[in-house]
Formats: sequence, C-alpha cells, structure tokens
Amino acid sequence: MNTRDKVAVVTGGGQGIGKATAKTLIENGYTVVIAEVDKEAGKDTARQFSSRGLVRFAHTDVADEDSVNSMIRDTVREFKRIDLLVNNAAISARRPLASLSLKEWDRVIGVNLTGTFLCTKHAAPHLKRTEGSIINIASTRALMSEPDTEAYSASKGGVSALTHSLALSLGPQIRVNCISPGWIDTSGWNKKRTVKKGGLSVEDHSQHPCGRVGKPEDMSSLILYLASPSATFITGAHFVVDGGMTRKMIYV
Repeated sequence: MNTRDKVAVVTGGGQGIGKATAKTLIENGYTVVIAEVDKEAGKDTARQFSSRGLVRFAHTDVADEDSVNSMIRDTVREFKRIDLLVNNAAISARRPLASLSLKEWDRVIGVNLTGTFLCTKHAAPHLKRTEGSIINIASTRALMSEPDTEAYSASKGGVSALTHSLALSLGPQIRVNCISPGWIDTSGWNKKRTVKKGGLSVEDHSQHPCGRVGKPEDMSSLILYLASPSATFITGAHFVVDGGMTRKMIYV
C-alpha cells in the first residue's frame, strides 16, 4: 500500500511544526485530518493545502475526551481508517513558580500530556487494524530547562516516558516513537494574519553546532521517515533534533 491510501491525524496541525507536518504528509500522498483547537488556524491551513491533496479540519480540544472521541470517530466514518497519529498539540505557561496557578498547570498538562494519552487511546484500535504508527512531539525541555518552565517541562518529560510505555503496550501492531525538537523557528508557519519572519541573528544561528536554528521541515521530514516502511524496526525511540545544542558544553 502506498501513502495515497493512508490517513494521518495531526493534532495542533494549524500552525508551527504541526502545519509543516500536515503539508509534508499531504505532499507525500496522505489524507490528513488537522485536529486543531484554533478554528481560524485550522480552517486557514485546510484551505491553504486543499489544492495539494485531501485534507480536513476537525475542531478538537485534545484535553477533552469527548472532543477527541468525536474527532477520531468522524475521521474513521469518513475515511474508513487511520494509519498515522502525530501527537503535536501543545501549549505553554511561562511564569514564576509562585504565580503559576493550578488551573494553568492543569491546562498545560491536560493539553500536552493528557492530550497525547487521549488521542492515542481512541486512535489505537484503528491503528492496530492498519499496523500504523504514532509519533509524539516532546521537546528538549524534557531533558533541560530554562527558568519558569515547570509545567511545560514536566509535560514534555511525561510525553517522552509515555512513548516508551505505549511502544511496549501497543506493539507489535503499532510503533510509537518520540521526537524532541530544540529551537525551531516557526514564525513563518503561524496562522495567516499573524505570519511573520523571525528576524534571527547571526548569533542565534552560530550558537548551534550545526550552524543554524531549526526549521519545521526538519521535524516533518523525520516524521515522514518514522511513519514509513523503512522504519519498521524503530519503536520506543526518542530522537533529539536540536542542531546539537544538548551536546554542547557551555562555560560562562
């Protein structure tokens, strides 16, 4: 079966890495369902890519089980199958620990970690039938931190750990892998009315051992590979894709 028979669900597919992933998958023959809470971003992206292939926008709050269940059910009703789930949807709440409310903490954990669990839970029966693949998007914040990022870092560390647990629970029918992006310039991949170029400096690029800041396409190309028949011996893996920054010793 080639990719033109396959269906992918990309959460948070309206902007950033999710949008680039949707574009790459569509261009490689996938039917793509963009599961996105931001209606403007989701509709804009679906319209933008509609000439490239079959794409649908599904308004989805990944932290709400009823919303996730409806999105998966509607996807299978229309397209009869799911072959790939990309758990990409994420938010952050950067503020000092003393002023971080429980509501804010719960929302970040709910979207980033619980959302990954819920989408996987409801997609898994369909992915088993197609011997499909799940790719979770974590972050290098699962491995290192800046100040005031407790909720985000905890959620992404959870996504990394959840990945290897799911790989064992769902294998061999479903492969589950994780990608942790580093600094990725998503400024050109925002919703239409907020798109702007990042204005990155020479210093921004040169501090990376590979010589540049990352692009969303760096992630989407790896996602495409991990979902492909060439990667059937890869599961439970955690790929850090950060231009070498987590391997760089920094002395002040």
